[in-house]
Amino acid sequence: MPEILVTENITGDAMDQLRKKMDVSFEPELWSDPDKLREAIKKVKALIVRNQTQVTDDIISAADELQIIARAGAGLDNIDTKAASNAGIVVSSTPQANSVSVAELAIGLMISLARQIPAADWDTRAGGWNRQVFTGGELSGKTLGVVGFGRIGALTATRAKVFGMNVIAHDDYVDPAAAHVKELDASMVSLDELLAEADFITCHVPLTEGTREMFNAELFGKMKASAFFINTSRGEVVDENALARALQNDQIGGAALDVRQVEPPDAASPLNGLTNVILTPHIAAFTKEAQTRVVDAVCRDVQAVLKGNPAIDFFNFAEPQR
Repeated sequence: MPEILVTENITGDAMDQLRKKMDVSFEPELWSDPDKLREAIKKVKALIVRNQTQVTDDIISAADELQIIARAGAGLDNIDTKAASNAGIVVSSTPQANSVSVAELAIGLMISLARQIPAADWDTRAGGWNRQVFTGGELSGKTLGVVGFGRIGALTATRAKVFGMNVIAHDDYVDPAAAHVKELDASMVSLDELLAEADFITCHVPLTEGTREMFNAELFGKMKASAFFINTSRGEVVDENALARALQNDQIGGAALDVRQVEPPDAASPLNGLTNVILTPHIAAFTKEAQTRVVDAVCRDVQAVLKGNPAIDFFNFAEPQR
């Protein structure tokens, strides 16, 4: 039996080196077959996944010798971390490795919305030259509302400040006196106040039961009619049908989604036919630089744990407790 099981298409120099040094089973489509995964995981010592592999309590209970679950990415909503911790299994992720890339995409989407870049591109390619139609707006002087003011939210705000934006933020878990809040001269406000004041709203919250579909018809109804909504966090935090209605009814000015409630999304989604929404295929973390850092980090932690050393980017504990 292999020591390490990789269930998604996770590649790079660090992975190549890991496969040379250790016994690795590389099965990039295994995530799609839970029954085969449950069988394959029985005797492996390390599991490396992205976001598609559902590491449930049932899967974890089948892993008799598993020491570490390494998530190539930031979110852990596809891993039953409680079950893993109860079993004494290290859970590691890479919360900092792709933060810059996500923040940069959020800014890119803001600019694209403000200047109607995708629509102007499509129109020009079709033979148009409609300068007046694509009169956009500036970021400078506008208010950015950041929902979720952790590392990625703060990095996004840092970049927004360079454009001359005013930053307000909402996060129930961030102290208004925190260093990054003061450094950015950000105002921590209630969610209702943020929705009412912000010209751009960017979402950077984790997926929890409390955030699932938090952006619903009620919240979209509290935004400015000219506001732009950007989500690069988790698709499930947005009620897409409610967003589609808000866009169709001109309740908000536009939206940009890099993540979807179901991935890949249904081709019949009402969002697909709208001109005031930008849709990208979960690419926020997919830069060469970020992916190198992500793969380096998970391979490093897997090797460390299997050699009896502590993981660095651990979520629960640094060494196996089983």
